Amino acid sequence: MACPRVLLLIPPLTQLNTPYPSTAYLTGFLQSRGIEAEQADLGIEMVLRLFSPEGLRNVFRQLHDQEGSLPMEALGMMRAEQTYVEMIGPVVAFLQGKTPKMAARLIQPGVLPQGPRFRGRKKFARSVSVIDRAKQWATFFLEDLADLVQATITPHFALSRYAEHIGCSASSFDQIAGALAEPASLTDEWLLDSFWKHVNRVNPSLVGLSIPFPGNLYGAFLIAKTLKQHRPDLPVAIGGGYVNTELRRVADPRVFDYVDFITFDNGERPLLSLIEHLSGLRPRRSLCRTMYRRHDRVVYADDPSSRDFTMNDIGCPTYRGLALDHYLTILDSTNPMHRLWSEGHWNKLTVAHGCYWKQCTFCDVGLTYISRYEMTPTERLIRQIEQLVAETGRRGFHFVDEAAPPSALKSLALALLERRIDITWWGNIRFETAFSPDLCRLLSVSGCIAVTAGLEAASDRLLDKMKKGITVDQTALVAAGFKDAGILIHAYLMYGCPSETIQETIDSLERVRQLVAADLLQSAFWHRFTVTAHSPVGLDPTAHGLRILGPEFRGFAENDLLHRDDRGETPTWLGEGLRRSLLNYLERRGLDLDVRQWFDDEVPLPQVPLTWLRRLLKKRTIDDHSDLERRVVWLGGAVTCEPIGKRATLTVTGSGQDHVISLPESEARWLEQLIGDATPRKASQTYPHMREACQRFPGRESAFNAFLATSSWKKTRDAGLVLV
Repeated sequence: MACPRVLLLIPPLTQLNTPYPSTAYLTGFLQSRGIEAEQADLGIEMVLRLFSPEGLRNVFRQLHDQEGSLPMEALGMMRAEQTYVEMIGPVVAFLQGKTPKMAARLIQPGVLPQGPRFRGRKKFARSVSVIDRAKQWATFFLEDLADLVQATITPHFALSRYAEHIGCSASSFDQIAGALAEPASLTDEWLLDSFWKHVNRVNPSLVGLSIPFPGNLYGAFLIAKTLKQHRPDLPVAIGGGYVNTELRRVADPRVFDYVDFITFDNGERPLLSLIEHLSGLRPRRSLCRTMYRRHDRVVYADDPSSRDFTMNDIGCPTYRGLALDHYLTILDSTNPMHRLWSEGHWNKLTVAHGCYWKQCTFCDVGLTYISRYEMTPTERLIRQIEQLVAETGRRGFHFVDEAAPPSALKSLALALLERRIDITWWGNIRFETAFSPDLCRLLSVSGCIAVTAGLEAASDRLLDKMKKGITVDQTALVAAGFKDAGILIHAYLMYGCPSETIQETIDSLERVRQLVAADLLQSAFWHRFTVTAHSPVGLDPTAHGLRILGPEFRGFAENDLLHRDDRGETPTWLGEGLRRSLLNYLERRGLDLDVRQWFDDEVPLPQVPLTWLRRLLKKRTIDDHSDLERRVVWLGGAVTCEPIGKRATLTVTGSGQDHVISLPESEARWLEQLIGDATPRKASQTYPHMREACQRFPGRESAFNAFLATSSWKKTRDAGLVLV
């Protein structure tokens, strides 16, 4: 049999600034196994087809055919049709980073037509640069066009999702089948044009469709439908995050009128098993975590001998085949943390598979993507980083972990410093006390610019009930360490948790207000608590005081469950006040207002003292040396030692300034040696413990402890000596 060729596709639509990494991971894995694999992002191709002169001409041509029934906003935009067509090319090129000098022109009055998205926008602060102003205006320009297409051409289209409403709570396959039976829209036609170009180019023996979100489901099945109509011999497999969480109980055989296989959890082993099957090397009953149809019934196969690959064996993600310079910056906010999600390309890697905590009651802790925990060996991660920098020429990395372990990040940071690898990176963590101020400093020097983490409910009672394993005070102190190190923080928040009261929601908002006002949080987002089918709450709702109301499972998707809280419902109208408050807080507005003013309905007075955070931070202490097993690492610059009689002067460079320390010569030589031993300079070196430093100190242990309380030690610490 001929060598298999696999075509992996991302259906529309995810983010526009960088590819979703699923196909990059799988393509890299297959190529490492000697299998021909290619990939494409059909979402960005469809969007660029729309946002082109010819694409807009097609849109406006259709609008002229329905001019008598258009809304007023659409009629207003049609009057500027020529300008939209003329400016779409320059705007796209600018947002792709190809014409930065275009910024000044784009913000000149009258250059860009200003539709509904421009209305009510406040004037830019003086601190906002010309290029950022232009990015925002260019973004509003595209959003106006996207809204126009959604309102008049197809309700499916949005800038970061496609027909998301079809994939949400799709307990029955009926709504997908119904949508697929409708005539193809203009954007559907563009999607299918792109798809067939790749099929004709690659001539694959297997097409794999990645469905990470509900907003990718319709596009995937539209592709599968056309493939079955024109190439029924070509097998189609689907997988991805949405599939792994929502399609685990598929029972409707109609699904397999469109796709041949559904694979679950880590895709490497199921995909390789499927290729072996299609090559005649494995019977269908021995597939790995795969559904298929047999005799009009859905069958699940999982060969127990086919184990998952370790993090050391899955190869390196590759972006070959994805035109990184085609992606667009979408800047709807100048908030420095928010823009990480929508601006520029980020190479994606994983520090550890799964979650080392895996106890939170709201999380899918029983599913493989959470439950199977394994760290990527640091040496492997470093090789992947070097390979991606060489391949893409980009030095920005987003570690897409469920929660990156502190120990793994420490190891990674030291390895980056030892090898002089200069990258910028960010990722998701837990608010663990293991993230000490010193570890935060180490991560920052290694290139960390931001972290995201779940605070969830800012209430100790609720955090305890959800087995989050953190407290609000602990979160604030950890956040303070990141802030001091210059690392941005985004917090995930939820309201409406089981048994949550309105009082607790208002108290949570007051704590969040204080955290944002103190600049301990630069970004945050509230969402309403949802029971998911595979979480501890979803699996045993009565134990958490909940009753499940539906939806009834009807053979297709199952994840979000409607529920009633018998111990006190948190009303949905709270959500608008929470949303409104954060929108203002993150633009540094309204931080001195009573939190009750954000709600249209009456809410209780917060019971959190206005001085809660200030008093907590005032009591904050940083223990430098109680744990003698902590290792010493030098993050500062050059050190010189100049003897002067029986004393010596140490000049240490750190934090942009020189620190001059005068010590007895023996102590100065000891400190110089300690800094030398603690300086990262070679791969996998060993750093001295504080215990070793104590043993080598020229004096008794009591003298060592006394030295740690001196200004000389403090200066050294300030200059860059950390204990991790």
